[in-house]
Amino acid sequence: MNFAIIGTGAVGGYYGGLLCRHGFEVHFLLRGDYVHVQEKGLTIDSKDGSFRLKQVNAYCRASDMPRCDVVIVALKTTANDRLAGILPHVVKPGGVVVALQNGLGVEKTIQEIVPDATVIGGLCFLCSNKIGPGHIHHLDFGSVRLGQYRADGAAAGITPELRQVADAFSAAGISVDLAEDLALARWQKLVWNMAFNGVTVVLNATTDQLMADPSALALVRGIMEEVVAGARACGHPLDENFIEIMIAATKNMVAYRPSMMLDFEAGRELEVEEIYRLPISMAAAAGVAMPRSETIALQLEFLDRRNRG
Repeated sequence: MNFAIIGTGAVGGYYGGLLCRHGFEVHFLLRGDYVHVQEKGLTIDSKDGSFRLKQVNAYCRASDMPRCDVVIVALKTTANDRLAGILPHVVKPGGVVVALQNGLGVEKTIQEIVPDATVIGGLCFLCSNKIGPGHIHHLDFGSVRLGQYRADGAAAGITPELRQVADAFSAAGISVDLAEDLALARWQKLVWNMAFNGVTVVLNATTDQLMADPSALALVRGIMEEVVAGARACGHPLDENFIEIMIAATKNMVAYRPSMMLDFEAGRELEVEEIYRLPISMAAAAGVAMPRSETIALQLEFLDRRNRG
């Protein structure tokens, strides 16, 4: 089984690096880092043991890449308009595409581009940052939850393709959990993403600072409650205690600046549409308002426009 990594950043660089380190054939698509990685390789600083891949299969054009059994999409969703020019070149006929992206709707976009591929969604529970060209810093966690996409939104169950990808990830030292219902798993991840990604930007605070302040924690908890209510209205029942699980996990996490905060600091476009707008609109269509989340989304849109000029 060979792999293509589309987006060699904090997520793609880390997981692709692990696959490569453990003997899998991996091909990396890069943009700004291409020359650096081609000449100097890929460096992973990790709490679980740092390593450097001196030589990697690096490409700056998708048309130069081989067709692969598994294509891992780890781009920001704001760059998904590039996928139509990438995926047809790199997905082997009957291959698998794994979307390691945040928010809702990403699998639908991919399936429309490569309708014959098996599409799998991946939820990364990972604290990782790209700190320089070809240089990834893994701070905490690292597990992935995988679920197979169905266009009708129903649970696909545990399929052979899902197990095959999970086995490869496990062989590379990646902790994997399989989800029978991908849509439910996506809403579960939103409980954390909608509560922390945007709030860290709006309040200019890291996760540990939010956890230490009673007012910030109340805001976080209120957004989580909205997401749970929205998920239930859309037919994806989440247990109330899931909120406490997420808060406890965040309290035990290292001080962390989520991806949206790093994007804002770097002047990059924020992933407001998939992480906020789509869940809010889906919940509204099902009769549930998310006023706190809506307020955060409006603030993020203002800050994003001003930040990028």
